[in-house]
Amino acid sequence: MSWMQKLYETYNNCENMVGVSHDENKMPLLPICHTTQKAHIEITIDEHGKFIKARSLGKDEVRTTIIPCTEKSAGRTSGGAPHPLCDKLQYVAQDYENYGGDKKIYHESYRNNLEAWCNSTYSHPKAIAVLKYVRKGKIIEDLIKNNVLYAKQGTLLKKWDGNRNETPTIFSILQNQEWQADAFIRWIVDKPNEKEIRAWDDESLWKIWIQYYFSIKREKKGLCYTTGKDQIVSNQHPKKIRNEADGAKIISSGKSIDSKGKEKVDDSCGFTFLGRFWDADQAAGISLEVSQKAHLALRWLIDRQGYKGKDGQAIVAWATSGTKIIQPTDDPLAILGFNELPSNESKVVSTAQDLAIKLKKKIAGYRKELGNSADVVVMGLDAATPGRMSMTFYKELKGSDFLKRIDDWHEHCAWIHNYGYDKETKQHFTFVGAPAPDDIAEAAYGRRVDDKLTKATVARLLPCIIDGQQIPRDIVESVIRRACNRIAQKDSKDKHEREWNKTLSIACSLYKKYSKEDYNMALDENRNTRDYLYGRLLAIADRLEGHALYKAKEKRDTNAARYMQLFAEHPFKTWRQIELSLSPYKARLGGAGYYTGLIDNVMCKFAPDDFKNDKPLGGEFLLGFHCQRAELWKGKNEEPEEMQVEE
Repeated sequence: MSWMQKLYETYNNCENMVGVSHDENKMPLLPICHTTQKAHIEITIDEHGKFIKARSLGKDEVRTTIIPCTEKSAGRTSGGAPHPLCDKLQYVAQDYENYGGDKKIYHESYRNNLEAWCNSTYSHPKAIAVLKYVRKGKIIEDLIKNNVLYAKQGTLLKKWDGNRNETPTIFSILQNQEWQADAFIRWIVDKPNEKEIRAWDDESLWKIWIQYYFSIKREKKGLCYTTGKDQIVSNQHPKKIRNEADGAKIISSGKSIDSKGKEKVDDSCGFTFLGRFWDADQAAGISLEVSQKAHLALRWLIDRQGYKGKDGQAIVAWATSGTKIIQPTDDPLAILGFNELPSNESKVVSTAQDLAIKLKKKIAGYRKELGNSADVVVMGLDAATPGRMSMTFYKELKGSDFLKRIDDWHEHCAWIHNYGYDKETKQHFTFVGAPAPDDIAEAAYGRRVDDKLTKATVARLLPCIIDGQQIPRDIVESVIRRACNRIAQKDSKDKHEREWNKTLSIACSLYKKYSKEDYNMALDENRNTRDYLYGRLLAIADRLEGHALYKAKEKRDTNAARYMQLFAEHPFKTWRQIELSLSPYKARLGGAGYYTGLIDNVMCKFAPDDFKNDKPLGGEFLLGFHCQRAELWKGKNEEPEEMQVEE
């Protein structure tokens, strides 16, 4: 239960942030014994329970509402277990059935629970006002009179049958199988001189509910495995960990979950514990307080700074002090921000050095804020079924170790990439650094990669980032194969070959990391290895023909592009075909002395046996190709006159 202890510690360290959100799109750290629901209707009453007004909440409004809950109501899948204050019409409205509500009504249990709270020593004026209004039994009637709900012949409409342009808000925010009778209600209690009239933002209401809920007598206490004390033990643990619709739990027992996420069979008769324990409390005793704080902290961390991947995957790294830190799945854009990235006009070498310095300074800033002894936890979560969640990765490190491993990943996997895109400015840009795991999965298996394969790839890469493990060979080889197959990634609508360029740069990045060799990101004139030189030859041939085609205003692939895959398999044999095909293009460029000189220069660097060796090329060939290509495409002011063309 080490992870539970770390989350519990994190919540306690961040209690001053409970309910505080600097971004309305991010979930705040919730108070314990509270959850969230998306509200559809907002009802305003006065302190005496008199109806004032009501309205439907629009799609663009903040509908996520913090509400008090019980263990059972927070984990309910269908029916029963009402929330204490805010809930659906089938719970809060006594006249639900009178207007065609077709689900089982739970108003009596809702009202009884609310009365018990209001009659206790922990009552609250807002809860009392809501109770007074609820007792009148005419919630739906008031909503219909105020044009919030719509009925025909005394029955709520299933769908709007009027003019489409005049569709009421309530019909536009309810989706799928939901209809008006499924609307969720939240409360505003308008009281003179009251600082906060919204029930869901009232901190005094939060505190009073927590005190009341812990005051309720329970049959037994137990040993909490986290605190080591006898406390109220939690029988049901929270869900909604990865997002508001998440029904999977990390800790669960006593019920089986069907394919729709509903409880179906009591499996406490031997299947769950396999004869080792009599009940769940013997397997793992977690106190109510610890369970609430740990799960709410995890939910907050994932929403605040975690990675939410394909098919429900979630990965988050956090410091138990609550300090926001770099995520292992971040790329340089996520770490530095768009404004800190080098511009397209920068030279390759200075760009790489500049970004490396900025990354190190950023990481050093985190290290200074965290301190060397701070605890950092990295956790990966996934759910194979709608009701059960598993921990796919877990690692505890000191802050200094964590940041060093992140720094090593970005240093040894860094390459020049031109697929960066800023959504706010809608600009493409070049950057230097390690690619994000999502981008690696796309480069390895294509843009239409299956979500499950993406998820599996990210999970396999996480130990490479955190533990420094070798990148799986099959992923590296898959990216290299796709980078060599240039024509297969050709898109008629994309004249800049963005997908292939992305695959190419990621292939260089992964091969550099996999080979553990210190390759320069700029062209290395002194590197005379066979694969690197063959890559340079292909890049020069590609540029020569491309230049000639541009001058003739022809739009088609070069022979170097068409033969790239074959060239990677049989370089000596294929180079002869490519070199012979260059003759007419040399003539168009008046002999192409600049390019011819480059080819001759590279050819002279080959050892005789290396050039004639026709065995397949490795990933280093792509590094030579990429570096030579970048050198040839430098800014026009640095190029000979015959090379000054637009891409």
